[in-house]
Amino acid sequence: MSTAQTATIGCLVAGALCVCGTTTTAAESDAPRLDTRSRQAMTAISVSMRKAGEQFNAGRFEDSARSLERAMNQVEVAVRAGSPELYDALLPKMQRIVDARVLIELEGISISPFQPPPRPENQSVAANTAMPAATGTSNANTVPPTVNPFSTENTGVSFVKNVAPILVSKCGGCHIRGSRGGFSLATFAELMKGPPEGVVIFAGDTIGSRLIETIKTGDMPRGGGKVSPIELATLERWINEGAKFDGEDASVQLTSLTADTNDPGTPNPASTPAAPMPRAGTPTGKETVDFASQIAPVLVANCTGCHINAMQARGGLQMDNLARLFRGGDTGPVIQPGRGEASLLVKKLRGTEGARMPAGGRPPLKDEEIALISQWIEEGATVATNLREESLTAMTQKAWLAAATDAEVTARRAELAMRDFSLAGGKTDKLSHHQSDHFSLWGDVPESTLTIVANQAEAALQKASIILPAKELAAGGAAAEAFFNGRASIYVMPRRYDYSEFAQMVERRSLPSDWESHWSYNGLEAYVAVVASAGDDEETIASRLAAPVASLAVRSRGDTVPRWFADGLGKVVAASDTKRDRAELARMQSELVTAVGSLKSGKDFFAGRLAPERADLLSAAVCESFLTRQRKRGFDTIIRHLRDGKKFDDAFLSGMGVTPTAYFDAWLQWVK
Repeated sequence: MSTAQTATIGCLVAGALCVCGTTTTAAESDAPRLDTRSRQAMTAISVSMRKAGEQFNAGRFEDSARSLERAMNQVEVAVRAGSPELYDALLPKMQRIVDARVLIELEGISISPFQPPPRPENQSVAANTAMPAATGTSNANTVPPTVNPFSTENTGVSFVKNVAPILVSKCGGCHIRGSRGGFSLATFAELMKGPPEGVVIFAGDTIGSRLIETIKTGDMPRGGGKVSPIELATLERWINEGAKFDGEDASVQLTSLTADTNDPGTPNPASTPAAPMPRAGTPTGKETVDFASQIAPVLVANCTGCHINAMQARGGLQMDNLARLFRGGDTGPVIQPGRGEASLLVKKLRGTEGARMPAGGRPPLKDEEIALISQWIEEGATVATNLREESLTAMTQKAWLAAATDAEVTARRAELAMRDFSLAGGKTDKLSHHQSDHFSLWGDVPESTLTIVANQAEAALQKASIILPAKELAAGGAAAEAFFNGRASIYVMPRRYDYSEFAQMVERRSLPSDWESHWSYNGLEAYVAVVASAGDDEETIASRLAAPVASLAVRSRGDTVPRWFADGLGKVVAASDTKRDRAELARMQSELVTAVGSLKSGKDFFAGRLAPERADLLSAAVCESFLTRQRKRGFDTIIRHLRDGKKFDDAFLSGMGVTPTAYFDAWLQWVK
């Protein structure tokens, strides 16, 4: 930027107050006399603007942007709590803020958007400008003074005011009123949890945050929408500031956060006491109906598309999980625990209130199915506490898996393979198929290629004997099919393009450009996707399969095995027979030191606050420590307890004597 431009920003931001003086402009000097509170507001804004000008002149552009943002917030609060006269006096400053923002953005600095607020009306601000009664005087109409809005804390990007409106506007159709790709933005809690593939927002790290990456690459939003540069800058700034939530309840719908509550004359709906939200009851053992095995399958079979995995939930009723089901729709809760026939859900299914559900030409539920739902509600709408975080789809899958034979699971996975290849644009009638002891393979490649992939996959599974019992891995026949609770699938794609298209269409995500294989597991689905063609040699194919096959094997040992554990051990197995030169080892050590240095404690790692690349590096390093002579016996205990059905945290505590977080913290100190 030129010297002239630098000087300009100093004047634009500080105005005629200037960096070196305290002169006011003619417009400001002609302003009507303001009360003490308004003058304090003007002074606070002027101080922030002067500071922004000084910082810009010194080349501290990032600091200048933050100071200007503080001035923006102060203007917003001053206008909301002030008089029309104060607004008129602030107009010159608002114009200078608009101009200064442009010049700061030219320096490549992200800064929050600024839209001058509308001028308040005399009547609407009368109450806000009223002075408190004299000491000792009681006046019922007196409004107590508000908290000083010009404190240093009143700065930064607000999730409620700035971020939520962007997400609702740009992502609402697919991820708020629906949960496309298994990713819901309906609440702040669900946004931060991310899709099944992992967290998409890492506090303080815009580069590692997939949400920002998909916007910048144009992958999202879809359907013709576009996030403007200013909106993108706002999202980035919010993440850099820690991706904090400034609302009262992280489980509240984002759509309710975007309502205009800034007008002091408008009643705030949140201030009106709401009826208590119905909640799932705790089973007593006397119930005759089980939600997971009897009710969830009925709802998934009949409500998917309109209320489960829906692009836009009808009537605002989302039933993807228990929290949404009990929250209800636009007309309120649909379940009244203890009152089956009085619940709106039952009335809709019977057709006794409004249109019968399900709609869209679907056949009505059988009388015995409706009676079952009514009886479940009548008995208190109970759900086991360990299942309440599960989606209804996952609940249904687990119930089916618990009752299915290994052969039935293998057959069901074959159906899912045909579905997935169709979604990815493949022609299922042209797919080759091959089967080995542990795997079923499909791909638009010669069967000879599938045979090579199958052999290398079986070999990769045997290499996992350094982390899993060799006897279980070596078993053949029915025991081999039972290892993954039915044969695991391997999807073979001849080109990187096919592999990328598969991820886009089936998993609804973009993959890193250097990936050529990955794994996925949710109990029913268990597959490895890999790029392999007739032109690839066996060594290349083996290198692509080693990590995902081992990770899939670890993940399938129990429902609660975390992804970091499976991923890390898979990488350890893949690296076990890989020779690296001194330069590569030095590079890896340097990357590990950098990753470790970015962590304060294990909580950051387990909360998913790291970029994926660093998280993967740390996962492999900490998992490698499990296999040392001192800890191998404890690690084997973890695997044995997982196989016996223990939860991961309990199995880890039994094997290592400490919690995963405590172990990670100790390892972190040792590495440092």
